[in-house]
Amino acid sequence: MEEKDLIKQAKKGDHHALSLLLQQNYSILFHYLLKITTNRSVTEDLVQETMLKCIQKIGMYEEKAKFSSWLISIASHLYMDQIRKQRTEKKYNEKFKQARGLKWKAMTSNEEWSELLDALCVLNEETRIPLILKHYYGYTYDEIGRMLKIPAGTAKSRVHNGLKFIREELDDHERKRGEA
Repeated sequence: MEEKDLIKQAKKGDHHALSLLLQQNYSILFHYLLKITTNRSVTEDLVQETMLKCIQKIGMYEEKAKFSSWLISIASHLYMDQIRKQRTEKKYNEKFKQARGLKWKAMTSNEEWSELLDALCVLNEETRIPLILKHYYGYTYDEIGRMLKIPAGTAKSRVHNGLKFIREELDDHERKRGEA
């Protein structure tokens, strides 16, 4: 059954159709969240929260964007809400320790990861999320803006600033490697 048909059935209350939709989009959602959270445990929790929210709100889904885009939008908002709640108790060093651990696990288990993980981890979420959506998933600035509920120009500037930062980090890393 095609995705459009599954969506129609799910909106009518067909639990099997909704289950199939979620199964088909699980991998996309999981890997997206793993890239932005850099923490497997947080990713697993957010995937569950996203799917629960999807189950609760399936009737509100408008077919203006792909179903996977809608899920990513929900997941992004849940993650940003979580970050806002944690800001007062942010543990800077622990985040980098987790990122290094995740990078090591990724390298030893052949997960799909770029060597840019270190630079991505340093970026704040407001910059990292649009950057990943643009350059890893290929969304347009308009799509990113709709997903994150920000103007397309803001999405574009965040991506630009993120790329500029990553270039500077990589250049600095190369200079240090050349001096050693």
